[in-house]
Amino acid sequence: MNPDVVVIGAGVVGACCARACVEAGLTVVVVDRGAVAGGTTGGGEGNILVSDKEPGPELDLALLSRELWAQMAGSLGDSFELDPKGGLVVATHQHTLDYLLRFADEQRACGVIAEPVAATDLPDHEPRISRDLAGGVLYPQDMQVQPMLAAAHIIEAACATGRTTLMTDCAVTGIDVDASGAVSGVRTAQGVISTRHVINAAGTWGGEIAALAGVELPILPRRGFILVTEPLPPLVRHKVYAADYVANVASDNAGLETSAVIEGTHSGTILIGASRERVGFDKTLDWHVLGRLAKQAIEIFPLLAEVQLLRTYGGFRPYCPDHLPVIGPDPRVPGLLHACGHEGAGVGLGAATGHVIAQWITGASTSIDLAPFSPARFGASHVA
Repeated sequence: MNPDVVVIGAGVVGACCARACVEAGLTVVVVDRGAVAGGTTGGGEGNILVSDKEPGPELDLALLSRELWAQMAGSLGDSFELDPKGGLVVATHQHTLDYLLRFADEQRACGVIAEPVAATDLPDHEPRISRDLAGGVLYPQDMQVQPMLAAAHIIEAACATGRTTLMTDCAVTGIDVDASGAVSGVRTAQGVISTRHVINAAGTWGGEIAALAGVELPILPRRGFILVTEPLPPLVRHKVYAADYVANVASDNAGLETSAVIEGTHSGTILIGASRERVGFDKTLDWHVLGRLAKQAIEIFPLLAEVQLLRTYGGFRPYCPDHLPVIGPDPRVPGLLHACGHEGAGVGLGAATGHVIAQWITGASTSIDLAPFSPARFGASHVA
């Protein structure tokens, strides 16, 4: 087996990398130690957002990715439940609304559609929303997918071309380099795959994969929980979240942070998030966190107080110290590329990540500047 590219990780980001490489004419092997979407992707909500991105390189990536997601949906159909529902960000107090409106002004200058909504007009967009809110901003460009379906169907489409091979339940045990220090192959539980390009799309475990190539990547797990209600008639039209969610995403605080995020799904359930805390890979269910999420959601949608919870699930978001993902070639190991560290935005940014990675491998000009996302920003440290 001698593919042009080996993608490590069969989540959404890895799937998008595989698809983009195949479309660029490359042959690909996707390797995952578990199942498709069994890691970071399986613990997420499937958000494709521009509303929570401040002006800068990540917002540029998000705007590009949104267009690419729409194109993928056009070619793959409704296989992953793409829902252009839009987002509604709400403020509970006037000072928070003032900040939100300033933030929206800055985003509009970068191409984001952001429409201020007065408190009296919020029920026009969400009839069941609390009447005690100060106002909000509507973001029509926000979308959602079912993340596990997205990963599965994107990889399936890549495999259907005959240029992609999927290897699940196959742990990567090493990354080989030649005498010059460049990638020469990937060692797995099922043997060695010779290749000149390896894409590290291992999500929260991206640092572990980087270490196999002898380099350090400062990716940390940030745990989050999501509540799932019983199936209901359509009650929530948009992705609705409190304005402090944006601050929580950008926070460096290792402690617990929660902010209400509420949205419906195709199946009728309502997803309620979001929590963030750095506790390593501790999977322990924390009822205190779940209670805070429920309380905050009820403050925005009082009707949820009468709704039964069906289940809860959690996962780990791959967190980088500067809150930017790591995308592009690693100058320490020629042939090694990273596509990880997206924190909670991996699904939304996945399409653009795969697109620019494939462009770089094939020598094309990348659609956006990769310098802000380069692993070189962390220094040239190696690991033993």
